[in-house]
Amino acid sequence: MNVVVTVEHRFDRLPDGSVWTSGMNSCRLWARYRTVFETVKVVARVRDVLSVPPGWSRANGPGITFLAVPYYLGPWQYLAKAWQVHRALGQAMTDRDAIILRVGSHIAGCLEPALFRAGHPYGLEVVSDPFDVFAPGAVRHRLRPFFRWWFTRQLRRQCRRAAGVAYVTRQALQARYPCATYSVGMSDVEISPEALVRTATAFATHYSSVELATEASVTRCRSVSRQGERFRLITIASLAQMYKAPDILIRAVGACVTAGLDLSLTIVGDGQHRPELERLAFSLGLRERIRFLGQLPAGVAVRAQLDAADLFVLPSRSEGLPRAMIEAMARALPCLGSTVGGIPELLPPEDLVPASNVAALAAKIREVLASPNRLSAMSSRNLAAAREYRDEVLDARRRAFFEHIRDVTAEWLTSPSRAAVFPSPAASGI
Repeated sequence: MNVVVTVEHRFDRLPDGSVWTSGMNSCRLWARYRTVFETVKVVARVRDVLSVPPGWSRANGPGITFLAVPYYLGPWQYLAKAWQVHRALGQAMTDRDAIILRVGSHIAGCLEPALFRAGHPYGLEVVSDPFDVFAPGAVRHRLRPFFRWWFTRQLRRQCRRAAGVAYVTRQALQARYPCATYSVGMSDVEISPEALVRTATAFATHYSSVELATEASVTRCRSVSRQGERFRLITIASLAQMYKAPDILIRAVGACVTAGLDLSLTIVGDGQHRPELERLAFSLGLRERIRFLGQLPAGVAVRAQLDAADLFVLPSRSEGLPRAMIEAMARALPCLGSTVGGIPELLPPEDLVPASNVAALAAKIREVLASPNRLSAMSSRNLAAAREYRDEVLDARRRAFFEHIRDVTAEWLTSPSRAAVFPSPAASGI
């Protein structure tokens, strides 16, 4: 059986047909679905370009194809292309496909009602929380309050209707977006069939999309002792929106410097808000202390920056389960984060601060940097916690989820009363 996976991420396609990505949505991620399904068809926005930046990763490959949705940015561009988007979704798949929707996602929101009306089973991979995505300060749009209400309501409905739900968190997303069956939390590598809770119609588990290869982790924790040297902070965040609160972090660094702490900040990531953040750093007198490195190739380049830092800080306004923080933890780097999304599942309460609170974040940075013993303890604890996100720990949960979606789809296909959801290739002109 083939599987169709919808994703909100945007991709670039070269004239030779190869599809490329700047993030984690590479061929390696989609290959995981092929442990159960014959082929993977990824439905996403794809833009045709003549070249891609150095360091980007190939997204399509053997058994992995992309079904392009017309490229748009933001709600207004979507409205201008809504008919083309819906038509592309109808032509992208057939009734014989298993379907997994990665949510929250506007593409998934367009497709799910038709699936539900026809009774076509589908699975959800819940990777973000619209309640946090559209929190104050995270997105600057006059319809932000409406978007927050609408998309939160939509995701709750999707989870109730789904045949199976896989969350990236152990508890946080499950509490806000419950599904029709039990939620399962496990961290052991050896998982018996009885450990996964499923019913005839629904199934739930949790696993992360984070890929921790062997070389991504160090083997020993850090011993931190700066003794008069400048402390080096780092954050990794897209600057396309203010989800990761880089503005809060820059202001907290300014407060620390004003209080007499000698530190610098490296920001890895790029986006439309970078010029604004650079102006903020300049206005606070931090131009020489804050480096904007832009987008770096995943892997060695990013790990080199993490290894050169003393403290990773992610004061997010919105979060699912932060990949960047897990990667920092795998380098035995002490971390601070906010109390949103899945961050409290990664860090203990003493390493957390309220979101959007500059004073609390600055105080926490000063507190931890004043104690080398505490930094060493944070390093050891983070390295141990990151080991739970190795592929061999998570693969059993992923496979069980994929198998359930395959099986309920196969059962639905044998139902004599099932209704067609999508046109046949002949009818749609494909």
